[in-house]
Amino acid sequence: MLKIVSVLFVLTFLVLGIPSGPFAQGFPSRPITLVIPMAPGDATDVAARAMADELSKVLKVPVIPLNKPGAGTVVGNDFVVNSKKDGYTILFATAALISSSVLQPDTVSYDLFTNLTPLGLVTQNPFPMVVRSDAPYKNFREMVEYGKKNPGKIRCSTMGLGSVGHFDVEIVNSATGAGIEMVPFKGATPAITALLGGHVEATAVSIGSSISHMRSGAVKAMLSSVKVSEFADVPTLRELGYPQDLLGVWFAFFAPSGIPSDVKATLVSAVGRVAKDPSVGSKLANLGMVQDFESPDKLLERMRGEYKIVKEIAKKSGMIK
Repeated sequence: MLKIVSVLFVLTFLVLGIPSGPFAQGFPSRPITLVIPMAPGDATDVAARAMADELSKVLKVPVIPLNKPGAGTVVGNDFVVNSKKDGYTILFATAALISSSVLQPDTVSYDLFTNLTPLGLVTQNPFPMVVRSDAPYKNFREMVEYGKKNPGKIRCSTMGLGSVGHFDVEIVNSATGAGIEMVPFKGATPAITALLGGHVEATAVSIGSSISHMRSGAVKAMLSSVKVSEFADVPTLRELGYPQDLLGVWFAFFAPSGIPSDVKATLVSAVGRVAKDPSVGSKLANLGMVQDFESPDKLLERMRGEYKIVKEIAKKSGMIK
């Protein structure tokens, strides 16, 4: 009799689809929250929402954007680190993960290498170093020679102390001895305006802030952190034989550490598909971003390398002790 009841139970399960355990339904089975550690409306937010739409299609559940700005992305990052480790809360992070961990140790309560699980890098926002089109140097090598012969005559505006542009100026000086003077501004717009007005000789801000002026011919790029197809003749430092490229801003997906391996595998696969989707690439191109993909392992390798570089430069320039 017991055997007959067991058979009837199994048949009922097969016909009705009654779940036999908490994981029978599989992941994901409900909406996923995508935390964006920036304010609504900026380029990071727009890119994240475009990817959330595509992730929803791939995962077949809603991926709901949630803005958690504050403390240089630390607020949003911390929210995900402390969320439930089930894969239903994920993070769209920026390279600020690195600089905030180095420059704000008292504010950052998490360890970016042990408290977050990389799911893949999806795009990059290139950082070119640009000069006015009437500058007395036509390429980067001439710019370096000019800087060496004219100490203090090349001033480069950036978005401020500790910004990506600041680190890029330090990278160039360390690699070449060009002696470029970094001039901090409160944002990209005043930094590029200072260049156009002749108050500085160069600017290191994201391509999104300078691309219209590059297209018009008002400014020309000497270098870029990564290759940009529209400006294929602009080299990277590595192309010119230097050991270290400029830093740019990358964007990647993360989950809190400790999520189940099968959940991680599902999310990594979905992120990879979205990162390589041509329709996503066209949306990102409109924002001045370059579509890219790096596996979780490659992303972790990048993070470790950049962390070392940023920490060394921050110590050398007196930003940290």
